[in-house]
Amino acid sequence: MTACIVGWAHGKFGKREGMDLESLIAEVATDAIKDAGLEPKDVDEIYVGHFGGGFVKQDFPASLVLQASDAFRFKPATRVENACATGSAAVYQGLTSIAAKKSRVVLVVGVEKMTETPGEQIGGILMKASYVKEEDRPGMSFAGIFGHIAQLYFQRYGDQSDAMARIAAKNHRNGAVNPYAQMQKDLGYEFCRTVSDKNPLVAGPLRRTDCSLVSDGAAALVLADIDTALTLKKAVAFRAAEQVNDYLPMSRRDIIQFEGCAQAWQRAFARSRTTLDDLGVVETHDCFTIAELIQYEAMGLTPKGQGARAILEGWTEKDGKLPVNPSGGLKSKGHPIGATGVSMHIMAAMQVTGSAGPMQVKNPRLAGVFNMGGAAVANYVSILEPLRA
Repeated sequence: MTACIVGWAHGKFGKREGMDLESLIAEVATDAIKDAGLEPKDVDEIYVGHFGGGFVKQDFPASLVLQASDAFRFKPATRVENACATGSAAVYQGLTSIAAKKSRVVLVVGVEKMTETPGEQIGGILMKASYVKEEDRPGMSFAGIFGHIAQLYFQRYGDQSDAMARIAAKNHRNGAVNPYAQMQKDLGYEFCRTVSDKNPLVAGPLRRTDCSLVSDGAAALVLADIDTALTLKKAVAFRAAEQVNDYLPMSRRDIIQFEGCAQAWQRAFARSRTTLDDLGVVETHDCFTIAELIQYEAMGLTPKGQGARAILEGWTEKDGKLPVNPSGGLKSKGHPIGATGVSMHIMAAMQVTGSAGPMQVKNPRLAGVFNMGGAAVANYVSILEPLRA
């Protein structure tokens, strides 16, 4: 344990008309520092998580943070990218800087502006995070990739459309009370389960309600070393922060096993000397409902092929034995690529400090975060505990 989250700020996710990349960053950067009880001059280093890839014309975003305060000028600022795990990658760079004693206080901002891009181009940009040589075929999208994963899972373990609909319904119900969520609406199980004009099939067995949302948004958090954190009003410590990368080509893996995800969880439990039973809440990467279903198995909640039990028997509901995505997850909250991992860490930190408001679950002592890039390629698992609430 070398660093703590000591402050944060979270903008609303969704279609942020009139907000460019710069204004999204400025909205959260100084507020996160203020929340920590610090000033911009106290920051030693800045990391910005931003996927980019062509969503906006403005690239090279790291120094845009300097626009938020003149006190940031001349501080080192670096852009970090690792597909949909970009936000967590930025957080982990901050942890590394503090562990190396290069910095005492690090500002981490995650940001993405996706909705200015025409819909037909968004899929092509996201496919850059696939193994292009094999997987970027005409008409293919990440929904197509996860639709293929769902089909393979169904072939091996049976049709799981009902379980996936219940995951979607759970996450929309949870997101309905999340003030930062893009979609604050309880859609209900029947709507999520039924294919209709408003909920068509998108790719393979995936319905629209099985897919996360295209979003704009930003979130920021402040990291500090332990000595500094102990002087501040709140501190959430990392019991573990583990990254595991797997092969990029799906053809080199049994893709429905999410082996990199499983490895990251195992290493995090070993590092933190905890087990899944010690966790009181998990924020996990439900880019598609089939992903959350397989992640139940990868984290060890159920045996392989039995992930449906976790949702069908209510284990992952807000009042279940392990609440998963009480924030509504990516499914309801939205998925602005670079901001997602930062957001997930903030949501988990809010839970263990009892400050999650209507999203709060009952007395979570430890929280788990799983953020992934690509189809279980870049896998990040954090285990958080309150050092000071």
